[in-house]
Amino acid sequence: MLAGAAAIVAAPAVAGTHSGKPQKKTVNVADNYYSPKKLTVNLRSRITWKWTEEAADVHDVKLVSGPKGVKKFQTEPGSAGFTYSKTLSKPGTYKFLCTFHEEDNMRMTIVVRH
Repeated sequence: MLAGAAAIVAAPAVAGTHSGKPQKKTVNVADNYYSPKKLTVNLRSRITWKWTEEAADVHDVKLVSGPKGVKKFQTEPGSAGFTYSKTLSKPGTYKFLCTFHEEDNMRMTIVVRH
């Protein structure tokens, strides 16, 4: 009986465990690179890609792979001053690239924690 009661008391603490509050993070889009190249955030964090003044060339952000069930997306092409925001609502690894500079390895990864 006592063991069962202890399990019931412990259950809410386990069920409520999560990595933290959603965050707001900025990724700079510059000529032929994203900064940072790798980012780890909490679930439901809002990511804003911001094309820096250095971004004289046209760039985009395309989700090439993500957690199962996540719909792939691609931004409009942009340059200096352009921004795009997206909330990442599923845990897992998201891989992005610039379709204009794929050969220059303009890629980034965002890991979303539970």
